[in-house]
Amino acid sequence: MSTTENNPYQHIVEPLNPDNPNQQFYNLSKLGDSRYERLPFSIRVLLESAVRNCDGFLVKTSDVERILDWKQTQTQNVEVPFRPARVILQDFTGVPAVVDFAAMRDAVKTLGGDPEKINPVCPADLVIDHSIQVDFNRKSDSLQKNQDLEFDRNMERFQFLKWGSKAFRNMRIIPPGSGIVHQVNLEYLARVVFSHEGFFYPDSLVGTDSHTTMIDGLGVLGWGVGGIEAEAVMLGQPISMVLPEVVGYKLHGTPNKLITSTDIVLTVTKHLRQVGVVGKFVEFFGPGVAQLSIADRATIANMCPEYGATAAFFPVDDISVQYLAQTGREAEKLNYITKYLKAVSMFRDYNDVCQDPDFTKVVELDLNTVVPCCSGPKRPQDRIPVSDMKIDFETCLGAKQGFKGFQLPAERHSTVVPFQFNGNEYNLSHGSVVIAAITSCTNTSNPSVMLGAGLLAKKAIECGLSVKPYIKTSLSPGSGVVTYYLKESGVMDYLSQLGFEVVGYGCMTCIGNSGPLPDSVVEAITQGDLVAAGILSGNRNFEGRVHPNTRANYLASPLLVIAYAIAGTVRIDFEKEPVGTNSEGKEIFLSDIWPTREEIQAIERTFVIPSMFKEVYEKIEKVNERWNSLVAPSDKLYSWDPRSTYIKSPPFFDGLTMDLQPPKSIINAYVLLNLGDSVTTDHISPAGNIARTSSAARYLTKRGLAARDFNSYGSRRGNDAVMARGTFANIRLFNKFLNKQAPQTIHLPTGDVVRIRHFSVLVFKESGSGSSRDWAAKGPFLLGIKAVLAESYERIHRSNLVGMGVIPLEYLTGDTADSLGLSGKERFTVIIPEQLTPRMIIDIQLDAGKTFQVRMRYDTDVELEYFRHGGILNYMIRKMSEN
Repeated sequence: MSTTENNPYQHIVEPLNPDNPNQQFYNLSKLGDSRYERLPFSIRVLLESAVRNCDGFLVKTSDVERILDWKQTQTQNVEVPFRPARVILQDFTGVPAVVDFAAMRDAVKTLGGDPEKINPVCPADLVIDHSIQVDFNRKSDSLQKNQDLEFDRNMERFQFLKWGSKAFRNMRIIPPGSGIVHQVNLEYLARVVFSHEGFFYPDSLVGTDSHTTMIDGLGVLGWGVGGIEAEAVMLGQPISMVLPEVVGYKLHGTPNKLITSTDIVLTVTKHLRQVGVVGKFVEFFGPGVAQLSIADRATIANMCPEYGATAAFFPVDDISVQYLAQTGREAEKLNYITKYLKAVSMFRDYNDVCQDPDFTKVVELDLNTVVPCCSGPKRPQDRIPVSDMKIDFETCLGAKQGFKGFQLPAERHSTVVPFQFNGNEYNLSHGSVVIAAITSCTNTSNPSVMLGAGLLAKKAIECGLSVKPYIKTSLSPGSGVVTYYLKESGVMDYLSQLGFEVVGYGCMTCIGNSGPLPDSVVEAITQGDLVAAGILSGNRNFEGRVHPNTRANYLASPLLVIAYAIAGTVRIDFEKEPVGTNSEGKEIFLSDIWPTREEIQAIERTFVIPSMFKEVYEKIEKVNERWNSLVAPSDKLYSWDPRSTYIKSPPFFDGLTMDLQPPKSIINAYVLLNLGDSVTTDHISPAGNIARTSSAARYLTKRGLAARDFNSYGSRRGNDAVMARGTFANIRLFNKFLNKQAPQTIHLPTGDVVRIRHFSVLVFKESGSGSSRDWAAKGPFLLGIKAVLAESYERIHRSNLVGMGVIPLEYLTGDTADSLGLSGKERFTVIIPEQLTPRMIIDIQLDAGKTFQVRMRYDTDVELEYFRHGGILNYMIRKMSEN
């Protein structure tokens, strides 16, 4: 942060309180520029960062002017720097980041530099929340058993992270068992306004998880970036970004009494996918926002990646400050947060239309039109009203294989498979629920839906309903506060009776850590080739993510998770059919057990109180005894263990010198894969369990590991040998070369079907939606892939490809593989000119003599500089190695 006289905006620095001249701020209102008051609130945050950090080198006065002139520059692909106040990580992305830092220290030392220059200068928090799995459920000791097993499995990873917390400054670790990163961020880590080194300024962040956007619900501007880009930010490099368009999303009307925040966010997700907001900010405004709690706003902001925007911003208002008080923030902080944001015109009154800024465009939602809904069976944007679930699922059974189809012949739609479980006989059919999980920060941070689920469970038990014992039920709260208020309000016992015991504090089922299903259930699914269902209160339901044996997965509110678990199937119309029948033969309908909004609000007011948050978070960094007792080395350079299957020095920097080599064209490259639409990072680099028949499994077996010790791909992201073998290992990967789902491709030119190994170029469309996953770029890099050709990219995936030196190529508007007559079996020569400019058009020559043009998706001059260095980390190593 620039605070010296070299900053050309020193003249607008003044104390926030005249009685305390040592606490100052850059008063943007004194820029004397009328354009400022018309800027979207999210753009004002970017402007403040540019003004405060203006040094004439990394941030220039011309950058400030471009942001001030946003109304004109927003459509001009203008590049601006942004220095976020902090970085947040979770352990699946945090471990590879620390591995990269350790390897970068080795590389800097090899090049003759000071290895300790590789050190975060931007504050970073790493929350361990992705490691725990649902191995045990439905028992009162499930939580303890899962946490013990988590430590046993991940001891080596945790020791490595503890080494990192000692070896690197400005890195804080939140131990396992504390909660989900985004909920901990919301309830504990968020500053809203920083008070640091004598200056007040807006809290802002980037995170190595796509759902970092959840914090936007509290008025803190944040979004997910690739792990590679986050590492550069931690080392002091500003983000180079194209100044975004800002879509204003106006909320008005009043939601009806049966609607939950989950229903609203699934409606918003489908709407904004249709509008098209990829690469843009969305900023919410209008009187409807004032009716939403911070938990409701955070739910909507959390699913920002699912509707494709960069950020989903709710400016701070009185409700934000009330939430900060409710979650135990000190009165002194609340005072300076309010005073500062009002002084710089960043405090919002959603009922005051005079505060409405200019937007690129405005879209609206009448909250009164929202109906109860789910999303699925394969994508979060495919919203379905609950009243249509039965007919929608049955239509999907016979529809063509795709996002809304399983392509089963009609004669198989009524297949029923009997099976035994715990000495009793049950039946499974298409649509049978086998996983029901209340999980994910999207919903577990929201007391209204969690307490609503508890009240629904209470009424269900009182009506004599139950959940079939073979259904894998689980409750994984986002923080200890949730368990606290569920117990204090008395609803936890009823959740437990339905099988929803607390199984852990982490992401769990939402990221594929759903654990095994009973063998008899798996055998029945396999025998009948059944489309079994998972129902979860999560944010992702891509193919192969939740569990290999649940082909249909639906996102729903925690209340509906319980309802479908009781019903045992998604082939039900709750308006016409009973959710269940009690022991007396009485039919019970969902309307009989659904709690009213008044009931939920009454219990929330009584039991969600500041003392709970204070008690939980005062001890969050010290409460885990196993973490406290971990012994880690204190050396500044990491001592790599060649026997380790978790932590391995990556080969990214092998042979790196200070000399730059000019970029070379790609000559006569073969295509590795020809993929379809909406290829997700889960398809490219799975996070879930390692299949016993996979290449990664064979690698681990050769090193003496039993299958029970494989753990997940996500947990092994610190080992490139595992992750390279896991690239494109998703069993639901649809390769047009094979015309089927399989982690395979064809060898060119022979045409033999092989497991995916080293080749060069791939061709597919809408690449990289889904999680913020740097291994979706690192894996292809290690497979020898030099370029990706797609019709469009999700923002974070493109950034990761840029960071690894893999060229993102994009078809020109109107062109596709089909329109160009590409089979994927051609040989491609990609002509890279000596003089490069952002988003330039280049030629691709085919071996048959045809030439077509594509766009190089290096969007800024800084990204081109990274390309010349072979990637952002190579750039940083050379920079840190300079004398």
